Amino acid sequence: MAKKTDPAPRLDPLRLHGLEEGDPTALAAGESYEGLRIAGADLTEWDLSGATFTECELVDWTVHDTGLRAIRLLETRLERLNAPVLVAPRATLRDVEIDGSRLGSAELYDAELERVVVSASKLGWLNLRSSRLEDVLFRGCRFDELDLGGATLARVAFEDCTVDRLVLHGARATHLDLRGLEVSAIDGIEGMRGARIGEVQAAAMTGLFAAHLGIEIAD
Repeated sequence: MAKKTDPAPRLDPLRLHGLEEGDPTALAAGESYEGLRIAGADLTEWDLSGATFTECELVDWTVHDTGLRAIRLLETRLERLNAPVLVAPRATLRDVEIDGSRLGSAELYDAELERVVVSASKLGWLNLRSSRLEDVLFRGCRFDELDLGGATLARVAFEDCTVDRLVLHGARATHLDLRGLEVSAIDGIEGMRGARIGEVQAAAMTGLFAAHLGIEIAD
């Protein structure tokens, strides 16, 4: 008999050793950085488009209106990232941890997220439209709006998270675990196909399901 596929994200702890201190003022678009710890960078209106960070630790960064198109973060940890306006379309995040961060408006459409953990963070509007997410875990996060419209989702899970508005129009999900996500409103409920929810969630969403199917609930 074939084994049942494990729906949980497949993640390994990120281990970074022997990092050297990096100079944030030397960062530039299109460059590659490896094995660095870079702290206290204020990159407001900076251009880092196409830059690659491999096995780095980025701590206490401020990125506001920073050019981050097609940035690549590989085996990298971000702590206490402050991003009032984050614009990073076509970004690649692979083996990445983001902790204790605040993102206001974050545009990550057409991005690739693989083996990513986002924890203890506040996110206003997170735009992941048409992105590919595989083995991604959100833990202890608060979203105002999470837009997954047109995204491809495989082994994506939430633990102790809340969202005011979840957008799923055109999403394609395989093992999307929403049991740890408290949802206030959903747009594109048809995008929940392939998702897993809990019994309490299902009861709370009865009205949403009925409205989608044109069913009137009456006493």
